[in-house]
Amino acid sequence: MALDITGKIIQKLNKTEGVSKAGKAWSKQEFVIETQETYPKKVMISTMNEKVNELERYNVGDVVTASLNLESREYNGRWYTDARAWKIQGNGTAAQTAEADPFHPDNEPSFNADSASDDLPF
Repeated sequence: MALDITGKIIQKLNKTEGVSKAGKAWSKQEFVIETQETYPKKVMISTMNEKVNELERYNVGDVVTASLNLESREYNGRWYTDARAWKIQGNGTAAQTAEADPFHPDNEPSFNADSASDDLPF
């Protein structure tokens, strides 16, 4: 099952590295994105091996689209689901998103009460 999910990176967890039983080195890093919906959702996504290097290009606050595979597996009667990214694309930084969104809190108009050019009739 392949999905695309777009959101802002809100947290990058520590990178984990190790060696498999076959002697092959591996690395894994997880990150959390918050979707940009009416009711935002937080989703933790994992990356493996070369995709960890791809994730390093992005910072907390960047908006990305992650293409991921969902997989569930059973262990001791419990089910675990993994969302693993196989591609990460940047959609602009948080600052660029704020500039483009007229309703973003950073784009509120500033009002100065001492303004000499007050056009109000009262």
